[in-house]
Amino acid sequence: MDTAPRSAVVVNPVKVPDLGELRRIITEALAAAGWPEPMWRETTVEDPGAGQAARAVRDGAEVVFVCGGDGTVMACVSALAGTDVALAVLPAGTGNLLAANLGLGGDLATGIEVALQGGRRRIDVGCVGEQSFAVMAGMGFDAQMLDATSETAKKHVGWLAYVAGAVRHLRDRPMRVRISLDGGPAFTRRPRTVIVGNVGRLQGGMRLLSAAEPDDGLLDVAVLSPRTLRHWLALAWGVLRRREAVARMETFTASTVEIRSNRPQPRQLDGDLIEPGDELRVTVRPRALLLCVPRPANDPDLAHDAGAVSRDADEIRDVTRA
Repeated sequence: MDTAPRSAVVVNPVKVPDLGELRRIITEALAAAGWPEPMWRETTVEDPGAGQAARAVRDGAEVVFVCGGDGTVMACVSALAGTDVALAVLPAGTGNLLAANLGLGGDLATGIEVALQGGRRRIDVGCVGEQSFAVMAGMGFDAQMLDATSETAKKHVGWLAYVAGAVRHLRDRPMRVRISLDGGPAFTRRPRTVIVGNVGRLQGGMRLLSAAEPDDGLLDVAVLSPRTLRHWLALAWGVLRRREAVARMETFTASTVEIRSNRPQPRQLDGDLIEPGDELRVTVRPRALLLCVPRPANDPDLAHDAGAVSRDADEIRDVTRA
């Protein structure tokens, strides 16, 4: 870039223990790289991030840093999809599904440095009505698990809190659904959950959809149908071992997925609950979202080696501690 890009920070104040410190770290890191001071936008209960991100675009931001949980990131994805404004994820909260799938971990300095280095990648986004998601949508057990997991537990034990939420619903009755892929004939299943993914990793690093690619123009679908605790254990073991065929799990790919249940079911997008419903219709927008990602070591324009992000993140920590 010939000139330093303008940027904005969309932050969920509930997820950040010290807003003043966060602002200082980001502002000083950007200043050290020659970037102008970022615009600052805090989310509210009424607007979890979409409005703030859209305003940042209107105000000329070229990079939007998002610091919050999965709901904040998802709201910003909805606002930035279809634009040339890059999304930079600064992990906060507990889930951070998109950050985990990008390999960014939970480190603020690393997230900043990734954006500063200029690595960019366009990925697909999934759409459910007016909302967009970058990781996955789900109907059934996965949303029940999220609903049963308390914020207090997540703060104290992190992603392991979801395990307790899952245990509460292991023996619930299955759904009865009809699934149609790309407008084809519907088929009937009695699953515990149906997950539609753009990328494959779940909470805790478990890779459910091993073939999912975020920029292939397709959605990956997993239909999970365990009936007993033994079935659940076999399914989990197969996923952990990354077997091609996993007991009690069917996988498909499509660009449009329609799931209809005989009764309303809990639903989620990118780890954030949405209104329960008896239908989940998901479409894909190919390469609609521009993401800040680590630049590859073989990038001819990259003046850093494979350890550059880590070392430069250390420099950011040193600057902001001074």
